[in-house]
Amino acid sequence: MPDDLLHRLRRFHDDAFPLYEQRFKELVDDGQHPTTLFIGCSDSRLVPYLLTGAGPGELFLVRNVAALVPPYDGSAGYHGTAAAIEFGVLALDVQRIIVCGHSHCGGIRALYGGVPEAAPNLAAWLELAAEARLPVAEPGPEVLRRTEQRAIVLQLERLMDYPMVRERVEAARLSLHGWHYVIEDGEVHVFDVQRGSFVPASRSEHSGTGPYRPAEPEAPIFNEIDGSYRRYTASCGPTSA
Repeated sequence: MPDDLLHRLRRFHDDAFPLYEQRFKELVDDGQHPTTLFIGCSDSRLVPYLLTGAGPGELFLVRNVAALVPPYDGSAGYHGTAAAIEFGVLALDVQRIIVCGHSHCGGIRALYGGVPEAAPNLAAWLELAAEARLPVAEPGPEVLRRTEQRAIVLQLERLMDYPMVRERVEAARLSLHGWHYVIEDGEVHVFDVQRGSFVPASRSEHSGTGPYRPAEPEAPIFNEIDGSYRRYTASCGPTSA
């Protein structure tokens, strides 16, 4: 049986690497200085470098099931995503953090039932998105889309519990971006705090404002994600109006 992986490794070394050899040399000599921490779902259909057009050294990547962010509770443990956030912000001084979910997410669908009994770690992990779940028994496409987007905003909120993230956001040194990639359309919908909704990048004026930019103090924003009015501020995040 042919070893396809070995063939691909050799093809990279012989064909692809020479095109980027000088760039990789610079990244070794000067170290990496990515400007973006990309927290994405592990789904094989989500390809960050294709979405962003980034090259070597531009993205600091962390991927997990459903693009979730664990809470910052001050405990020590094997928190790989939390460690990546700390390293990206404190050591690499990234300028933006993107949380990127997508359509047809198996992890989000599993919130409505579907985690095997033999996967206790997966079940526990998905509890990080439990607040995004809608009160329906059988989710259809629209419910799943809304849940996927609600989960993204929930992770942006949780990021603000990380002291190093909050400090830099409030100092305007770091921006947060929520993205929802619709696989079948090839379109990323970016979270727009002023609209309180996700907007196709083809119609947006920016790559996402995140929920933590100063807003007009008495300007309620209708949030179609969960049907509530919310105000977003840099200091305390979203609260029901």
